[in-house]
Amino acid sequence: MKKLSIIGILSAVLLLSSCFGSSEKPAQGPAAPPPPSLQVAKLEKQDLTIYNEFSTILEGKQNVEIWPKVSGFVQEVYVEEGQKIKKGQLLFKLETQTLNQDANAAKASVNVAQVEVDKLKPLVEKNIISPVQLETAKAQLAQAQANYQSVTSNIGYSRITSPVDGYIGEIPFKIGALVSSAMAKPLTTVSDISEVRAYFSMNEKELLKLKESLPKNDNNVLDLEQAPEVTLIMINGEDYAEPGKIAMINTIINSTTGSVTARADFDNKNNLLSSGSTGKIKIPTIYSGAYEIPQTATIDLQGKKLVYVLKDDNTVTTMPLDIITTTQKGFVVENGIEEGTTIVIEGVSKLKDGMAINPAK
Repeated sequence: MKKLSIIGILSAVLLLSSCFGSSEKPAQGPAAPPPPSLQVAKLEKQDLTIYNEFSTILEGKQNVEIWPKVSGFVQEVYVEEGQKIKKGQLLFKLETQTLNQDANAAKASVNVAQVEVDKLKPLVEKNIISPVQLETAKAQLAQAQANYQSVTSNIGYSRITSPVDGYIGEIPFKIGALVSSAMAKPLTTVSDISEVRAYFSMNEKELLKLKESLPKNDNNVLDLEQAPEVTLIMINGEDYAEPGKIAMINTIINSTTGSVTARADFDNKNNLLSSGSTGKIKIPTIYSGAYEIPQTATIDLQGKKLVYVLKDDNTVTTMPLDIITTTQKGFVVENGIEEGTTIVIEGVSKLKDGMAINPAK
């Protein structure tokens, strides 16, 4: 009996101890993740050259269309398509048989008028006829001479020469073709391609940006002589070896298209370029003491570009950018950033102001 009571007492003591004497430690949550390791870069000022490209069409220094001044059949063609020629060289000869007949008739009229004048002179001197009759005869002689000169000039126009040095273009009219000044096509075109002119267009914003980048003289007028050289990208994608110069910028904006035309000139001594070819003009703009911000370092917020700046305690804060132009890699900024500022250049889409990172360079 005593043994049973002792066992009961011990059991009760153990039960009370389990209820009041045990103290379990509270459960702990998962440990906070370490700050993300992101690449950063320190900004340094540099001189940046940015190129703007514009589609262009090339023309020879002179493209002269050759038109006949008189009507007639093509009697001779003295040149071949693509041939290099000199100024004054004979190109075509038109049939002049009809003109020759007109010239003979006009010459005969001159002779008749001259005979009439010679006959009337002594009569006037002897006061047999009025001087008015002689003056009338002289006027008729002058008219006949003018008609004769006109016909002979037309005969001269039948021999068509080149007004410039250059290369012969297409010759659509062959021997025997009837031509005139009223036809739809010229006899040919002579192109002087010793120098080519690259014409290109730009919109108002591009014009303003170009004007801001070009040097100006004391009168605040664009000084194209001091403008940087430009590059021609040929149709095959290669750069033309000879640099060019901007020769003209039309400041009158086309109200229909909203664009203006400009021109750059290139030497073509090797005759590599052809009139009518296409390509691109590459114009450099130099920014001194600027920063190039990678596109991967920026975020968009309400239409503005921002970057995350690394602070001394390895937290980040946003900073807006004053962008002046774009590049293939990112954006060019001149103002609003102190040299030596460190920015985050990767993983910025997951960052927030005040967030800590582990900077990696």
